[in-house]
Amino acid sequence: MHQRTLGTSGLQVSAIGLGCMGMSAFYGTSDDTESVATIRRALDIGVTFFDTADAYAAGR
Repeated sequence: MHQRTLGTSGLQVSAIGLGCMGMSAFYGTSDDTESVATIRRALDIGVTFFDTADAYAAGR
C-alpha cells in the first residue's frame, strides 16, 4: 500500500482510506459483523487511514 504524509506532522498513512460512516445508521441499517470484517480486511491489505467521527452513530 502506498503511503502519504498527512499534513506537516510527518505522520504516514495509507494512500487509500476507509470511510466508516456507512458502518453507522446514516445509510440505513448497519451490520456490526460485516463492519468488523471490513475493517479487518482493510488492515490486512495495509489501510492505516480510517475516516471516523464521534458523530457517526452518536459516538457508538
